[in-house]
Amino acid sequence: MMKLTTWMHGVLFVGIAGLAMMVSGCGEGGEGPIVAPPDPPAEYADKHMPAGWWADDKIVEEGRKLFIGETNPDVNCASCHGKDGKPVKAGARDFRVADRMKLYSDSVWFWRISEGVPNTKMKAWKSKLPEEDRWKLVAFERNFGLKGQEWDASKKAWVPVGSVAAAPAADAKDAKKGAKKGATPAGGKKK
Repeated sequence: MMKLTTWMHGVLFVGIAGLAMMVSGCGEGGEGPIVAPPDPPAEYADKHMPAGWWADDKIVEEGRKLFIGETNPDVNCASCHGKDGKPVKAGARDFRVADRMKLYSDSVWFWRISEGVPNTKMKAWKSKLPEEDRWKLVAFERNFGLKGQEWDASKKAWVPVGSVAAAPAADAKDAKKGAKKGATPAGGKKK
């Protein structure tokens, strides 16, 4: 009787330990530990959301229609990622997990949509979607976990929409310097 009880305790312990490891291994969204994605390759590293698109409701709505397959039935991101960003297929990224998604620059996100993700079911969409549409998807998808945020390339971080410093400020200084040296203004004619 003693051997049977010891054996049963052992089985029970192993069963509980196995269940605990399964539950703890799932994490949020079952996607494993939160780690930064690899940097995009050179051809994608300097690509960023077109100016003004983060705050453009029309662009975001066009991205939503693409995401759910309304615009192009051959492209339906929601069939894996869910209409609300919660995956409906195993292995799909959960866009609602802000701690994970804030590690994805707009360039990385665009690259993954364009080229797919190796060793996963995420395929490349650049043959089905022009560049403009892939950016619209990024503009929409970030709303699940990063609503009201935009990528600031100079800070390499997500910041509140509208807080990215306008790049033309440096150009204005250069234009003033050129004007002092007698350069022609942007129109090409000297005044």
